[in-house]
Amino acid sequence: MQIAMLLGASLLALLIGIASGYYLRRLYALGQKASLELDLKEKLLKADEQALKIIEKAETKADRLESEAKADHKEREDKLKHKEERLEKKEELLDERQISLDSEKESIRSKIEEVKALKLRLDERKDEIDHKLEEIAELSKEEAFARVVAKMETERGQDLELRLQKLTREGEEVFEAKAQNLLLAAIHRMGNNMPTNVMTANVELPSEDLKGKVIGKEGRNVRAFERATGVDVLIDDTPGYITLSSFDPIRREIARIALEALLKDGRIQPAKIEECVETARKEMAAMVRKMGEKACYEANVPNLHPDLIAILGRLHFRTSYGQNVLWHSVEMTHMASIIATEVGADAAIARAGALLHDIGKTVSHEVAGTHVEIGIRILQKYNVDERVILAMRAHHEEYPYETPESIIVQVADAISGSRPGARRDSIENYIKRLTELEAIATNLVGVDKAFAISAGREIRVLVNPEQLTDFEASGLARTIATTIEAQLRYPGEIKVHVIRETRVISYAR
Repeated sequence: MQIAMLLGASLLALLIGIASGYYLRRLYALGQKASLELDLKEKLLKADEQALKIIEKAETKADRLESEAKADHKEREDKLKHKEERLEKKEELLDERQISLDSEKESIRSKIEEVKALKLRLDERKDEIDHKLEEIAELSKEEAFARVVAKMETERGQDLELRLQKLTREGEEVFEAKAQNLLLAAIHRMGNNMPTNVMTANVELPSEDLKGKVIGKEGRNVRAFERATGVDVLIDDTPGYITLSSFDPIRREIARIALEALLKDGRIQPAKIEECVETARKEMAAMVRKMGEKACYEANVPNLHPDLIAILGRLHFRTSYGQNVLWHSVEMTHMASIIATEVGADAAIARAGALLHDIGKTVSHEVAGTHVEIGIRILQKYNVDERVILAMRAHHEEYPYETPESIIVQVADAISGSRPGARRDSIENYIKRLTELEAIATNLVGVDKAFAISAGREIRVLVNPEQLTDFEASGLARTIATTIEAQLRYPGEIKVHVIRETRVISYAR
């Protein structure tokens, strides 16, 4: 029984504890809920306040934007209204001006009609007067005019003739004076000195001891050098220099380049000499092109064919009566440009014609024909302007003067060639004699090269060993000597030196 009561009391206490715990827990939960609801209400209130503030700001901004838009709209309306008023005023002014123009046009038209009517009446009146005069004089107008002219010729013919002669004479004097002044100005501005050293070239020696190496054992090296280049090597007591002599400037320049290379290298012997001479010939080709380009630049003649420029550069190594042909041509371009500008001709055509007028001289010794004809063929080959060809081909009067530029080129050539100090006939004759001497040998079968040396007192002939034997080479020497005696006039004697050399080359590998 007690146990039952204890159990009942325990159970009751347990139930009471459970109920109390549940109740306390519920009270806590209700408290937490109330607290959360309170926080939510506060946040909602704050959110509502912020929303109200945002709405107020938005409304304020909207009102401001609306007022600004209204103001802008009103301003635009005012501007448009102002423009419309201005346009209306312009239209009114234009209408008034159009009305005024129409009235003036109508007035002018009426005046034109009045003038036409007046002119018609005057013409009719003039015809009436002429008709009455013809009836009175019993002459037509043409007959009366002819009689007046005849009477004036009879009475004043001599005076008119004298007056005409005076005017003609004065005009000729004026034109002659202008021409003289023009030519004098061209000569004065371009009267430059030409190079005088056209026969020799000096090579500076780094050391005097090198003279012996250049000569070689028993003169072997110098003979090999002269045979390879075709120039005379003059080694005398002059300190520090070796002189190269040749009438052919191309040979002389090749020899100078080769000798300078040998002196720089120090290995002077026949095989090295031939190698340096061959290299010098290649350098010479590049130098020729460079000289052509330089001449074109100084003459202000652009857009020439590259091959034509190379051909032009060869004129640097040609002389005419001691005058360098290339720089004679460049000098002519400046003179031709001055004259063409003064007389109103085409200065560009005149410059090109002057620069290219002697281009045929580069191959005149290789091709049949005059240098003018050869030059024309060269220029036609490279499609040079026909006006340039017409300008250059008449400079020796072989062709008629067809353009003003052709006369200008001929005048410039005459000025450049005939001015004091430009040319020397003796040198030209000397070079011509040596050229003819070489031509006698080179025209024979089996001859590879021929060099006139020692001022024309010796000719050195190199023959092809495969075409001629030693016996035939001896006969060739006699043939050349006999031909020289028959065709040339010269003082003293000329030594004919025929060289036949056989070389065999093999390689061990």
